[in-house]
Amino acid sequence: MNLLKTLATVSSMTLLSRILGFVRDFVIARAFGAGMLTDAFFVAFKLPNLLRRLFAEGAFSQAFVPVLGQYRNTRPVEETRQLVDRVASLLLLVVFAVTLLGMAGAPLLVYLSAPGFTDDPDKFALTVSLTRLTFPYILFMSLVALAGGILNTWSRFAVPAFTPVLLNVSFILMALFAAPQFEPPVMVLGWAVFIGGALQLAFQIPSLRRIGMLPRFSIDLQDEGVRRIFRLMAPAVLGVSVAQVSLLLNTVFASFLNTGSVSWLYYADRLMEFPAGMLGAALGTVLLPSLAKCHAAERPEEYSRLLDWGLRLTFLLAAPAALALAILAVPLITTLFHHGAFTATDVFRTRDALAAYSIGLLGLILVKVLAPGFYARQNIRTPVRIALLTLFVTQVLNLLLIGWLEHAGLALSIGLAASLNACLLYRGLRQLGIYTPQPGWLAFYGKLACALSSMGVSLWFAGGATADWLIWPLATRLLHLSLLVCFGASVYFATLWVAGFRLRDFKRSAVD
Repeated sequence: MNLLKTLATVSSMTLLSRILGFVRDFVIARAFGAGMLTDAFFVAFKLPNLLRRLFAEGAFSQAFVPVLGQYRNTRPVEETRQLVDRVASLLLLVVFAVTLLGMAGAPLLVYLSAPGFTDDPDKFALTVSLTRLTFPYILFMSLVALAGGILNTWSRFAVPAFTPVLLNVSFILMALFAAPQFEPPVMVLGWAVFIGGALQLAFQIPSLRRIGMLPRFSIDLQDEGVRRIFRLMAPAVLGVSVAQVSLLLNTVFASFLNTGSVSWLYYADRLMEFPAGMLGAALGTVLLPSLAKCHAAERPEEYSRLLDWGLRLTFLLAAPAALALAILAVPLITTLFHHGAFTATDVFRTRDALAAYSIGLLGLILVKVLAPGFYARQNIRTPVRIALLTLFVTQVLNLLLIGWLEHAGLALSIGLAASLNACLLYRGLRQLGIYTPQPGWLAFYGKLACALSSMGVSLWFAGGATADWLIWPLATRLLHLSLLVCFGASVYFATLWVAGFRLRDFKRSAVD
């Protein structure tokens, strides 16, 4: 299996999801703008979404996939089935209990995550109602993550990569056609979350049945594999999801700022998540099973080469994405969101946050590649220590920057802290002898700098005046933005070609 081809498959599915995600945000922005209603929904959705990443995509996946991969490579099929059954059953019970507690304790959760909302009783009550409605999402998505981890271990990457599309479809259809049936209409977004989660879980069940790994209910708390997974999972909550914890704490800070601050950060974060998901999440998904197989087969040199491949691809694709987000902030925001209730002021405030996020985008994506280097070896302590330090630094930066840059300072603190996280993870891999850089990095950096400079200068002069983007009709914005993106990408990759980069240089076979 060609890892580059697999990465392209996963990324293309992620691209579809992200495009539909922008359609969803376009619909939400047009219908609800950036104010009290969206602030309430984004806070309500943030907590279950955070728990999804902590329990599901973050800590659980990083703990489950390496152990499952080891079982598949070294144990009989029946023992692997038993592990899947017992982990799925225990996960279901634990997360079901968390869901019930979250729904019952919604007022306290809203108070802790957005204390500034207490000044407006209507806003607070609406946020509580939306939180109760969206909280079952964590139950659905934890089981989706379990299914995705199984399918990825069996090299069935396409189905888990496509699954998030269904949430965006739910948002779009519910917001467009069902909003008038609810009072207030923003409650339709809560139901879209609930329905989207259920659809994602249902979509993966046939694929699990085809590979013979559809879980059956079976509880055995003494199972050695189960105990190891949940023992690894507890500290991994911090080790993999520090950025999400920081985003939640940022909501606390933002709730005290001007109305709309939570929404401006949300819309900027959505744009930042486009390359982060396209590359960071996709690379992490593809790398982790191969790294786990390498470790189980005791092939340290191949392990190091896989990490090197992932790091080079990250620099090659994430660096231009970060630069483009900063330069094209206004064209992107006006095209996607500047409609209906989303005003010019919202554009500029979202632009400030996006520019701040772009500074740390490379670091955020590097963490997605470097962290699996530890988790595939079931090394939890090192990334956890780094995560705790990073979380502390983020809050210090929040306090230092919020008074000067307001909501943009909160975005900048996450990016700077993520860059520190990546640097410390890299140093840890080197010190432990896990990763040794392959030859040619200095020349790689030089060629990359030339391509970035060419693209940056080209986009800066081709971008046009900000005032024009604010008044152009949607069709004109779409045309100009499409041309800008194509032009910038052409300049970047043409420069890389002239510098000697070839696609075949980045092809890599998966570990058997």
